[in-house]
Amino acid sequence: PLFLYGGVGLGKTHLMHAIAWHIHAKKPGRRVLYMSAEKFMCEFLAAMRAKDTLSFKRRLRTADLLLIDDIQFIGGKESTQEEMFHTMNEIIAAERPLVISADRPPQDLDGIEARVRSRLAWGLVADINPAEYELRLNILNEKLTRMGFESNALVSEEVVDFLARKVTGNIRELEGALNRVIAYSKTRGSAIDVATARQVLS
Repeated sequence: PLFLYGGVGLGKTHLMHAIAWHIHAKKPGRRVLYMSAEKFMCEFLAAMRAKDTLSFKRRLRTADLLLIDDIQFIGGKESTQEEMFHTMNEIIAAERPLVISADRPPQDLDGIEARVRSRLAWGLVADINPAEYELRLNILNEKLTRMGFESNALVSEEVVDFLARKVTGNIRELEGALNRVIAYSKTRGSAIDVATARQVLS
């Protein structure tokens, strides 16, 4: 199992989606299941009310890769934690990959039972820090390529550098800043330069 914690904003979620897409690309036939811990809880409670927990358990426990985001949200929810614990055990016993995230390390998860915390700490525990400058720069250049800006003719290296230095939060904020700068320039018919980027971000 892999346990991710920390990060800024949606960093963990982006990383989990990247893991899922990587598995899809490498092994297209694999069944990958991603859900937030809140959705896990809601679906489990709905299955209990409908007296159909078996299909819920089967769907999760037979996934080739299961990803559960923000497990801290089930703190204090005893029945949900019980189900989470048994789901984790089944997947680990079957030697299938399991990725779980939270906003803090396992030992600091308030309201999470000791046995669940123990399972979370059993595998690889990784602290997800904010993206460094070089990574932010690469993300912006990759996004520009996906948008059809293969050359620096429309968006200069100076603009990309400015955005990578200025926007240090999560990846979504970074991509959003680039989108706003491009949209602003298009609607105003102005150049995509550092002055424009500074004005948009202010």
